[in-house]
Amino acid sequence: MKKSKWRTFLIIAVVLVTIYYLLPLMFTRDTVVCNIEIYDQSDSLLKSITGEEYRVGSKKYGDKIDEMLAKTKTNEFLEIRTIIPADVLADVKVSPEKLQQMQTVKINVKNLKSEVTLPSWFSHKTLKLGLDLQGGMHLVMEVDTSELPKKDAEYAVKSALEIIRNRIDQFGVSEPNIQLIGDNRILVQLPGLHDPKRAKNLIGKTALLEFKLVAKSDDIKKAIENLDQYFQENYSKYAFLQEVKEGEEAAVESSLLEDVKDENIEKEKVENENIEQKKEDESKKSEEEIEQKEENQHSKVFSSLLASSQNELIVENENLPVINKIIKLPELDKILPEGIQILLGKANLEDPYGPRPIFFLYKNTELTGKYLKTADVSIGQGMDPRTANKPYVSLEFNNEGAEIFARVTEKNVKERLAIVLDNVVHSAPVINQRIAGGRAQITGNFTMKEAKDLAIVLRAGKLPAPVEIIEERTIGPSLGSDSIKAGFISAIVGLIIVILFMMVYYKAAGFIADIALVFNMVIILAVLTMFRATLTMPGIAGIILTIGMSVDANVLIFARIREELKKKRGIRSAIDNGYKRAIITILDANITTLITAVVLYQFGTGPIRGFAVTLSIGIIASMFTAILLTRAIFDAFILNKQRKTLSI
Repeated sequence: MKKSKWRTFLIIAVVLVTIYYLLPLMFTRDTVVCNIEIYDQSDSLLKSITGEEYRVGSKKYGDKIDEMLAKTKTNEFLEIRTIIPADVLADVKVSPEKLQQMQTVKINVKNLKSEVTLPSWFSHKTLKLGLDLQGGMHLVMEVDTSELPKKDAEYAVKSALEIIRNRIDQFGVSEPNIQLIGDNRILVQLPGLHDPKRAKNLIGKTALLEFKLVAKSDDIKKAIENLDQYFQENYSKYAFLQEVKEGEEAAVESSLLEDVKDENIEKEKVENENIEQKKEDESKKSEEEIEQKEENQHSKVFSSLLASSQNELIVENENLPVINKIIKLPELDKILPEGIQILLGKANLEDPYGPRPIFFLYKNTELTGKYLKTADVSIGQGMDPRTANKPYVSLEFNNEGAEIFARVTEKNVKERLAIVLDNVVHSAPVINQRIAGGRAQITGNFTMKEAKDLAIVLRAGKLPAPVEIIEERTIGPSLGSDSIKAGFISAIVGLIIVILFMMVYYKAAGFIADIALVFNMVIILAVLTMFRATLTMPGIAGIILTIGMSVDANVLIFARIREELKKKRGIRSAIDNGYKRAIITILDANITTLITAVVLYQFGTGPIRGFAVTLSIGIIASMFTAILLTRAIFDAFILNKQRKTLSI
């Protein structure tokens, strides 16, 4: 009797825990959003909150909305700027295609708050789905440690792993999987992601933030003269220069020769000696003009690629390929005056094929991103059309960085200070006065998305070494939905067949085994939710395999009970002996299978691990349901009723 009470208590505890973790899945669904913004009727931004996690339909979501509405005095719409996972699109009434076009979704507040909710003390964990079930992005990245000392390489890889994890956490991807593979590779899986280009840019960006002074006009002039002189003397060494210039020279030469030909035809009526003389003179003249033209072109090779706009040097789009090749030349440092470097400015988003600014900077870095305390997105105010109502990134330095920034700005009043990110100049404002307080701004025609991504990578810090994406796979949500449907159908068909077989062959006892089988599957889902394990297609295969394996134990027990009944034993005695005789065999069979599953998990990767996880959970759950749950049902409905016969 004491043993029976203990068994009943354990079963009730398992049932309650299962309800605790599975019931919320029927009422709420989670989504992580990167930014929530409230707009008024005129579509003006009233409130912005970044980096928060909200649950669609949960009390937490409603409370946060109420708080925001109270502050902004509006009750119309919420606008969520994020990529919303496919499984919550039904809640916001927006198709994936429209969502990708808009990049924003407006949700009526009243509709959200009318969702069915559960008490806050319920678990709000969700069942994680793998990339093959919900779609998303799979990346394998390699950290280039070839130029690092061996002792620093391991630290660089671990540091890159943490920085990438921080960036993705702030990006707002729900349940990412980020782990180290081998010595220098990082696996990144982003379930539910629908903007892979943005994610790759965010993850792979080095995010080296530097503040450098723009060179003075005399140094810029000297640098351009050096480049012109060098390329004049070494013109033939660089094919990319010849490709640009040879076409123009050929056109000039062809034009001159054509003029000579026309003039000779006109002079056919002139005396022979005059014609010969004129040909000779004209030929000399043509050669001199060509030589002079060639000499003039070669003397201004570099400066001819530049133009000026609003007191700033620019490069037209057609000249950018040549400029990029010049900037990457290994010998450039020897050509330029000592301490000078050339960098391009950020492209204009409104005119991506237009000219780009080019800067001559002093190499010495005055301040770096390592002193950065925080980076946030703000909206420009005032009347300046370059910044008004446009997003920019606001920087705040720590105490040491603030002191350095104040010292640099004090010493260089009226000079330009370039803000450089990954060797691209984002802005180069003039220092009007000493700047105390350690605050700065990065402007430059950002979209809101670009500004947010820039703030994210700056907050997370720069990567210690370059990172290259060596493997990339993107799985669409429709493919994941098809996989879920196929897996669900397979599981249901298998379950129905097993249930029918057990009821036909073992009658009432088979029905008890079927109850245990269904509860076994429920336990598997609850445990997956509890431990935040990821359910993949191989995991579903493990569950389907468990359907067959879980009734094996009951088959052994029922076979032993039948043997006892054939010996003319009573029902109670037959059931007791049947369980006692079968339990050792059940434990042996399941433990050996469990050992195999553990080995698969330990040495396997990806899909194999998913299969091993569900198989392991299923084995343990099947032993619980077959040995404890079915015995409790037998006790409750057969032994306590003092039945004389047993349908088995």
